[in-house]
Amino acid sequence: MDAAQQEATARARELQRNWYGEPLGALFRKLIDDLGLNQARLAGVLGLSAPMLSQLMSGQRAKIGNPAVVQRVQLLQDLAGQVADGSVSAAEATDRMEEIKKSQGGSVLSNTTQTTSSSGAPTVKRVVREIQSLLRSVAAAGDILEAADTLAPSHPELAEFLRVYGAGRTSDAVAHYQSHQN
Repeated sequence: MDAAQQEATARARELQRNWYGEPLGALFRKLIDDLGLNQARLAGVLGLSAPMLSQLMSGQRAKIGNPAVVQRVQLLQDLAGQVADGSVSAAEATDRMEEIKKSQGGSVLSNTTQTTSSSGAPTVKRVVREIQSLLRSVAAAGDILEAADTLAPSHPELAEFLRVYGAGRTSDAVAHYQSHQN
């Protein structure tokens, strides 16, 4: 790989870190390990071609262009966490991955994917992920932070919202959401 290609790959990985919290190669490898998948199976669940997944992992491509795929990545991250904490068995995870694969990126998944509480209302984490996904599909984290800085003098609460949901960690956004209820 020549210097220009190395620079382009480094830039793509930095953009991925801004958009997705970490380079997609690391994120996808965690999903592969945590859920017992191979690259072809992960690509299938996400709705990507195997070559596209490879390009995203290697930094040849920076952005996932389809918001439904971004949402499937988030759903798989949630599922991997549930497998890790023991609340979901390997067999249940396989069934849920099939549901995730069929999802179109909206809030149409059944309760078995834990997108809703027992009352039928969306979980706080689910609402936060939807907001994050929407913001991140519109602009990169750096652009959102720039917009927040512009708004901060006259609209500090809105600037905080953009920072937390547009460029922050999901756990911070959940805490922010919960602090503003009622």
